[in-house]
Amino acid sequence: MTAAVGTRVRTVLAAARPGPPLVARDLYRFYRAGSEETLALRGVSLAVGAGEVVVVSGPSGSGKSTLLALLAGLDEPDGGQVRVAGELMSHRPEGERTLLRRRLIGVLRQTGNLVDHLDVRANLQLVQRIRGRGGPTGPSVAELLDQVSLGHRARAMPAELSGGELARAGLAVALAAAPAVLIADEPTGELDLANERRVLELFRGAAEGGAAIVIASHSPEVAAAADRVLLMADGRWTEPHVQVAP
Repeated sequence: MTAAVGTRVRTVLAAARPGPPLVARDLYRFYRAGSEETLALRGVSLAVGAGEVVVVSGPSGSGKSTLLALLAGLDEPDGGQVRVAGELMSHRPEGERTLLRRRLIGVLRQTGNLVDHLDVRANLQLVQRIRGRGGPTGPSVAELLDQVSLGHRARAMPAELSGGELARAGLAVALAAAPAVLIADEPTGELDLANERRVLELFRGAAEGGAAIVIASHSPEVAAAADRVLLMADGRWTEPHVQVAP
């Protein structure tokens, strides 16, 4: 992250979002299919501070993606609550969660982060227009493109980007409105080692700007870049907030 971008993001976050950016308490999530019931999350709690990178790891089906969906307000818990920048995210109408997510949360998926019929620059402009309504905006489009080394690809369509370029463009979209919280689900799963390391440098830059970051990943490289690594199995932490040496 450039010094100018980092300073601007830190100023926005410090002024508007005091306290821990992300707090989840006793999250439960049930899924039912006929008479069968699956307990996907079993009383999971988590707090992530400003500038902290937390990686959630565990086997497939352990509850990682369910947890991230609840943290982002993309799904509702059956028990417990999520607060983002002090605002209650859970147990409120979907429209209100959507507005909060646009203003406070950046979401980075493994794929599908860009609108296919818009070029990279237009994707960033769209996100900033949507998220900037009624709240502070983040870095300019030019600054974001410079931050992810894609200034020369501003007019490229998503289909014209390489895997590494798509990952960096998706991260720029997630950071477009200086979110208090950045949530990423296997963001480097399809990248080679060089591009994975480059994307992780960008995550660290976002954390230095003041964002709280949660990443679900199996990657040793991602774990090595984290401040904390939490292990999940059967919908709960294997130990309360266990920190694992990468």
